[in-house]
Amino acid sequence: MQLSDRVTGAVIATVGVAAAWAGSRLPGVPGQDVGPSVFPMIIGGGMLLCGVLIALGVGSSLEVPEDPEETPRPWFHGLRALLPPALLLFYVLTVDRLGFLITAAAVVGVTSLALGARLRLALPLAVLAPLFVHVVFVKLLRVPLPDGLMAAPW
Repeated sequence: MQLSDRVTGAVIATVGVAAAWAGSRLPGVPGQDVGPSVFPMIIGGGMLLCGVLIALGVGSSLEVPEDPEETPRPWFHGLRALLPPALLLFYVLTVDRLGFLITAAAVVGVTSLALGARLRLALPLAVLAPLFVHVVFVKLLRVPLPDGLMAAPW
């Protein structure tokens, strides 16, 4: 059974609204600007935005049409499903020694390449995404992340 993009987008947007609403009802923490409501509201807002874009069909012209006669894939193609748990295990085992920035850059780079991104996109993404996440956690949320071999510039 296939659902249309409008139905799928509407469901995602509805779940996003519910997450943002439920997050907004969480009590704040005295003495802190950022409380437990921030993450659910950000995730809910992102889901709402993505759901609306999917429902409106934004980006559907960029999709590759399905080939009715699929080309046979190599036997190891299914092993890509093991990549997320392997990367998570890599992160857990190396983040204390290498540090967050290096470990996250490796995870983002490998994931980008595995999902089909070209090296021209994967490298800048592997550099910028961990920096952005580090700023959010360290500066905004005040959650320390391991420095390892390379300390953050801030």
